[in-house]
Amino acid sequence: MLFVRSAQAVSENTICFQLRYNFSPRSFNNTMTSSLLPFPTQQYGEDVRIVQAQNKTILLVGTAHLSQLSLQLVEQVITCEQPDTVCIELDYRRYQALSRKQSWENLDLKQLIRNKQLSTLLATLVLASYQKRLGGQTGMTPGAELLKAAQTAEALDIPVVLCDRDIRITLRRAWRNTPWHKKGYLLAVLIASLFEKTELDEEKLAAMRKQDVLAELMEELGSSLPNTKKALIDERDLYMAEQIRQADGERIVAVVGAGHLEGISRLIRSDNSMAIEEITTVPPVSDLWKALAWLIPLVIVLSLVAIGFRHGAEQFNTNALYWVLINGIPSALGSVLAGAHPVTVATAFFGAPFTSLTPLIGVGYVCAFVQVLMCPPIVREFEQIQHDISSFSGWWRNRLLRIFLIFLFSSLGSSLGTFLGGYRIISTLVS
Repeated sequence: MLFVRSAQAVSENTICFQLRYNFSPRSFNNTMTSSLLPFPTQQYGEDVRIVQAQNKTILLVGTAHLSQLSLQLVEQVITCEQPDTVCIELDYRRYQALSRKQSWENLDLKQLIRNKQLSTLLATLVLASYQKRLGGQTGMTPGAELLKAAQTAEALDIPVVLCDRDIRITLRRAWRNTPWHKKGYLLAVLIASLFEKTELDEEKLAAMRKQDVLAELMEELGSSLPNTKKALIDERDLYMAEQIRQADGERIVAVVGAGHLEGISRLIRSDNSMAIEEITTVPPVSDLWKALAWLIPLVIVLSLVAIGFRHGAEQFNTNALYWVLINGIPSALGSVLAGAHPVTVATAFFGAPFTSLTPLIGVGYVCAFVQVLMCPPIVREFEQIQHDISSFSGWWRNRLLRIFLIFLFSSLGSSLGTFLGGYRIISTLVS
């Protein structure tokens, strides 16, 4: 057994030696007579680029997140190169999700709702579902090659750096950078991707090795959302390039989606550290939008008061009741359509007229919180979510997805009621 293992080790070392130094055993004697230390050249193929940045030699390994060949390439490069550091296109949360299969059990939905992060979670689930659906055709788990890179490095006692930006910051910056009149279009594209049936053949898999899934999805948006693409792709190129450039060691292997190779190769040769603070900060809501958010409910309340002085108590009561009903009924109906618990429906009816008068919290978040209390999802539904999310019936069958529906439908109903109620009140005032 010892002889077999030694022979296998010698074979692996020989392959790595040939890959790194670009010669075969047949030419060994000729090479050694001309140079004791042959100059290393890249022999891994077009998916690997060697970049010199300051005193570092960086091997950028471009992968397709659903390719078995990419998984093998990652392991081969790290094993052969034995670098000082391995950088991986993951942030801490995505790494935990890949490496810990029971992470759903630790998800605190109530805290997510308090922090107003339901939309971020939904966007993450949509992208994960898109990847998993494609992965089902290849037999690969999305991100398996990234996890393999971490496992290979740890087995060889090589430090690992998670070099991608926090996914929450990426999604929030993408949303904030999307013009308000195009947010609906972005949502429509994301929702459409859930139900799109994409068949993969060898040609498409080869193309995917040149571009990661997120980049492919963004290309479908064309040039209509350049600021969104900037947050999702370009800023991450800059962030990862800087993290890789600052990693410890003189020889570094960086495993990233192939769609990031070009951007990182270009950016990594220069110092972009001054830009990191800006691209890791979520842009605050502008003062104008904050003012408008308070101005609308203020106008409605003052208009109701003015109606009372101008037209009397009866008109005040009539318009106030109209405001309650026109907000409460559509919001409650939206909850009913989403399959909400009766207590949640009542919350939508009584809560919408009041939450519409403050920008601090929307009725959708209140209803979602109550639904979690009344009908909490179970672990099995978390595990099935990426299957259920791609079917219409799955959104009502899965209790976690139903919470998203309640959040959306009750919010839409309240928004409709605010528009109609505001129009009625202003019309009464000026008549």
